[in-house]
Amino acid sequence: MARKKHQMVRKIYRECDIVKYDAEIEMLGNEARFDAIAFLNARLLTTMIVFLLVLYNTKVGYIYAPFVSILYYYLFHYFLLSRPLKKRAKRLDHQALYFFEILTLTLESGRNLENSLEVTCFNVDSEISNEFRRALFDMKFGKTLIEALEDMKRRIPSETINNIILNITQTDVFGSSILDTMYNQIDFLRDKQVLEIKGEINKIPNKISVISVLFIVPLILLLILGPFFISFLG
Repeated sequence: MARKKHQMVRKIYRECDIVKYDAEIEMLGNEARFDAIAFLNARLLTTMIVFLLVLYNTKVGYIYAPFVSILYYYLFHYFLLSRPLKKRAKRLDHQALYFFEILTLTLESGRNLENSLEVTCFNVDSEISNEFRRALFDMKFGKTLIEALEDMKRRIPSETINNIILNITQTDVFGSSILDTMYNQIDFLRDKQVLEIKGEINKIPNKISVISVLFIVPLILLLILGPFFISFLG
């Protein structure tokens, strides 16, 4: 019965949408508490509820209800998927430099890539380390290192880390120097972090300008014009 119900529900949505949302939810990692079907059902039902509430609780609900429902429909996806994915990608990028630095130091000791990953994952406690640990766990059940890393790429929302994994797998396939690859990737991560910090610094004047307009300028005007208003009222 449950299987028939599940098949019927899947007919409501396009298969490509189910595959798309399953992939996005998988990239949430441990934060995922639902699957694509549950997400789509919840979004559809709550959007219908919002539509009916606006329709029957406002005087011109027939005008507002469609717009509010469409807005809610897209915000539902943003707050449950898009925003958490961006946060996780940023978090993984922040952890990447330290993890790959430790991995490179381990490789310099003469270990192969698999052993180096095991040692690094054992000594580094982070979200990206957990993902590599899961890849190593998959290898114990018959997957090759390349297959495990390819599966890992589907769970990572960060393009930066996925590019590093791609370079690692290509190096392993073609027999190039893994250390040279890691040195280049670490330099890239450092440069990327420096550029991000510079970008945040460049945003500070704009933020200060907004704060000044909203808070400081009205306060100055109040101090200047306050006596005139007091005398006028008096």
